[in-house]
Amino acid sequence: MRFDNRKDDEYRQLKIQRNFTSNPHGSVLISMGNTVVLCTASVDEKVPPFLNGKGSGWVTAEYSLLPGSTVPRSRRDKNLSSGRTHEIQRLIGRSLRSVVDLEKLGERTVWIDCDVIQADGGTRTASITGGYIAMRDALTKLMNDGLIKDMPLKDYMAAISVGIVDGKPLLDLNYREDSSADVDMNIVMTDNGGIVEIQGTGEKYPFTEEMFTKMFTYARNGISSLIEEQKRLYE
Repeated sequence: MRFDNRKDDEYRQLKIQRNFTSNPHGSVLISMGNTVVLCTASVDEKVPPFLNGKGSGWVTAEYSLLPGSTVPRSRRDKNLSSGRTHEIQRLIGRSLRSVVDLEKLGERTVWIDCDVIQADGGTRTASITGGYIAMRDALTKLMNDGLIKDMPLKDYMAAISVGIVDGKPLLDLNYREDSSADVDMNIVMTDNGGIVEIQGTGEKYPFTEEMFTKMFTYARNGISSLIEEQKRLYE
């Protein structure tokens, strides 16, 4: 058992609260253990210049660590200028775009904003899992308002972290585990088993194919369970 009494292949307690705020088209407060992220989806009736007149929409994301989300305090990244911030929000954006038929969206942009209220590892994967729900709610609102004819979503999608700590594969690393991990990996997958992205790094040593297979199996099963939780929100 891990120090928080989880099994090696068990993710932290998941909590999802939809419609957390009233102004965006979709909003979700998601927590994975002590990691808490507010994900909102807002629709803008225009697209980036490179898509003007092409009949296609766009999905993009912004991500930030709020100052009080970490110890010590994180400085507010007012211009979203840090390399880490750019890398994470690009991951979130391209992950969410992968399950959207952009032509069915029409010439409009869905902005996914992910603000980390409390960070304890896995903030980017929680942002993707929660951002999907916020986006789905926003697209449902567009349909209900008659602004789009068909649901643009092609599949469910979620993400989770996995790694090797002290030689053992573990699912959904918290900060204590992540900070000492031998291998750190983030995996994004769809409900039909499609792989959207795998980010993996041997922090201390190269990892073997056998290790990768074990980590991938943990992640695939964990993501499948997360997607089942997403589906229950719409039953």
